[in-house]
Amino acid sequence: MKRALVVLACLALVTLAVEVTDAPHPVLGIGLAVGYTLLATVGFLWVERQRRWALSAAYVLVQVLLGYAVFGYGGAGVGATLLLCVLVSQAVLLLPLPVAVVLALAVPLVHLGMSPGAFVRNGLGVLAAAVFTAVVTELLRREQRSRAELATAHEQLRGYAAQAEELATTQERNRVARDIHDGLGHHLTVVQMQVQAARAVLGTDPDRADAVLARAQDSATEALAEVRRSVAALRAERPRPPLRTSLEGLAAEASAAGIPTELRVTGDVRPLPADAEESLFRAAQEALTNVRKHAEAGSATVVLDFRGPATVRLEVCDDGRGLVARGSGFGLVGIRERAAQLGGRLDVTSAPGGGTTLLVEVPG
Repeated sequence: MKRALVVLACLALVTLAVEVTDAPHPVLGIGLAVGYTLLATVGFLWVERQRRWALSAAYVLVQVLLGYAVFGYGGAGVGATLLLCVLVSQAVLLLPLPVAVVLALAVPLVHLGMSPGAFVRNGLGVLAAAVFTAVVTELLRREQRSRAELATAHEQLRGYAAQAEELATTQERNRVARDIHDGLGHHLTVVQMQVQAARAVLGTDPDRADAVLARAQDSATEALAEVRRSVAALRAERPRPPLRTSLEGLAAEASAAGIPTELRVTGDVRPLPADAEESLFRAAQEALTNVRKHAEAGSATVVLDFRGPATVRLEVCDDGRGLVARGSGFGLVGIRERAAQLGGRLDVTSAPGGGTTLLVEVPG
């Protein structure tokens, strides 16, 4: 709205400058219009930022006096009327609404200074323009206020949603904790009683003791399965370390397992999107797992290459016996799907006795 008022004031200045060219002293009229316009643009923006009622009232009063001089010199032409509309709109923005409404009704009368007949012929249009400007400005201001309140409400709603989600998560964790306590406690109690019973008859009835211990083993197995389910439900997702750190960990694991593995990082290292890091990490993890299980390799190399500003490539090479069936296996299918979802690709090259190279390239 402020920009629109600045544009309108400049348009009024141009129009008024054209209208006063035929006046006795056009330079004076143009000077008045320029002063009015500068005050209506630069002055208004400064006063509006101060947010002081007394300063706003003084600004409007000065504009009324300048406007009276402009109207008295150039008459109620289009340019002067546009400047009046700018003043009324600014008054609505700066002053309380009742004061601005009174100003919108009174200022045209003061500026015109016409006889009743002349006012009926020429002044009603100016008055209508002033009232219309006041109404439209107030409607726009209310609309902006509603938008701001709506944005605030949306922010609060998002906060409430996050709180509700956190509360639901807490309640679910508490429920699982109760299940662990009740279920695990039950199974451990049963196991304890069965072990005691088995020990009681171990010397006199070994067959019965063996049967009781078998049931205790079944109870322990069931308890372990329940604990795993509960822990999986409770486990919160932890942030993954940087990709380079994760790959160093994979290389260290492979080396500890008997396959010396080297990690090399080339190019301009930069942070990658989380999905790209996840895809590359899973690819390296699966590739090194295959090297340990199937390749019969003496060594392996992992290369993370930041190729240009928009692409990153991962290569895992080994000197093993090569793939029996190229590109087979559920793990390779998963790597290919992850890369394809990101707009990347997977390429596997292998030769009998010549090792295997897995290459994954994704945007990032």
